[in-house]
Amino acid sequence: MILNTFLQQPRFKKNGGVHDVLVVALPMLLSMSFDTLMTFVDRLFLAKLGPCEMNAALGGGGTQIVMLNFFSGVISYATAMVAQRLGAGKSNDCSKVLVQTLYFSVFCIPLLIATIPIGYWMFGLQNLVPEQMEPQKLYFKILMLGGVLMLVRNALANFFSGIGEAQIVMKAAFVAMLVNVVANYFLIFGVGPFPKCGVAGAAYGTLLGTFVAIVMLAVVYLSRRNRERFGTSKNHSIDVPLMKELFRKGVPCGVEFFLNMLAFQSLLFLFHGLGAVSATAASIMFNWDMVAYVPLMGLEVASTSLVGRFVGAKNAAAAKRSTYSGLKIGWGYSLVIGLLFIFLPEVLVNIFSPDETNAIFESARPISIFMLRVAVAYIFVEVLLVIYAGALRGAGDTVWVMFASAIMNWSVTGALFVTAYVFHAPAQYAWISVVALYGSAPLFFWWRWRSGKWRKHVLERN
Repeated sequence: MILNTFLQQPRFKKNGGVHDVLVVALPMLLSMSFDTLMTFVDRLFLAKLGPCEMNAALGGGGTQIVMLNFFSGVISYATAMVAQRLGAGKSNDCSKVLVQTLYFSVFCIPLLIATIPIGYWMFGLQNLVPEQMEPQKLYFKILMLGGVLMLVRNALANFFSGIGEAQIVMKAAFVAMLVNVVANYFLIFGVGPFPKCGVAGAAYGTLLGTFVAIVMLAVVYLSRRNRERFGTSKNHSIDVPLMKELFRKGVPCGVEFFLNMLAFQSLLFLFHGLGAVSATAASIMFNWDMVAYVPLMGLEVASTSLVGRFVGAKNAAAAKRSTYSGLKIGWGYSLVIGLLFIFLPEVLVNIFSPDETNAIFESARPISIFMLRVAVAYIFVEVLLVIYAGALRGAGDTVWVMFASAIMNWSVTGALFVTAYVFHAPAQYAWISVVALYGSAPLFFWWRWRSGKWRKHVLERN
């Protein structure tokens, strides 16, 4: 109720103010937080079974995201396309954009299935212990077979983000989280009549939660209000010009998402390759890093949506103003996370302790605590990354963002390889090189925005 009241308050006179950003960003930030919590609880439950099960979920889940990210990235540009058309007063075209992404999602099904052997091959490169390898392959396979559900959910969420009505996305994410957590509890541990499924239960719970979210979003999309405003009940055909635009602008986003996640997964693989202790320490660190970073992606989506809308309305000043508003919100959130990482790392790490004493976890504990404290050095700078990457994407500057993001993430992975595998530095010191490089890279996104070169995309739409 408090959130609804706030979002219904009169807007600031200047478009792009903090309130305008929060109208889109707050629901999306909460939505991303719910998705993060859903994944976090999966791994927390599995950690109670043992470090290998937790590591399997992180490795298998991360690889599934790698395989899905190109397609998700293409679909993600629908947020900007919808926002641009809404800003230009072409409401009927908003639903047409969504329909193109739904067709694209269905076309991707054979490709998603075909990537399963590639994931198995990637796991083989890690030299994993059998206790992690088999559950990791199973978890990955189940998620890939249900991958189209995640694409469809993203497509619907992008539509609502683009029109600035992210509250329904937040509500769907909240219900999906509840369904997933309850299903996981019964399926992972085998409560009541349900068999103990372990990592497979976590995967099934994720897909069930995703399906419920799709139903909720679809019901609102086909509501009478949206049928009258956007023609959602009649725009069902393939629109060739819109599909071409989706591919022309969305493919760079897809390549960017794929390369970024592949770089991150390679980073994780390198840590896992250092042994079970380093793998466990890194898994704990990245689980909390996800908590810190993923909600900020809500701000990135908001930045893309608002800038796209202002570009469509030919209002470059408001587009610029909205990015500064996003920075204020992002730094406020990062301050809270930073204080937790500095003063409560022991508590954060101990949450993942298994039910039975485990030598691997005990050895990984001090390394994870060290890594969390070091991570504070970049969590404030990464706000620049999410805000300006989202803004540049909303303005249509997707090719530059693709190259810059790929260079940044692969440079970080290269730094880890050199420090850990060439100079044989311990995992915690190799982590310092990762943080140092990643913490400086977002400054290039800030520079690109300040240069004003994105304005040419505003002119292209005039």
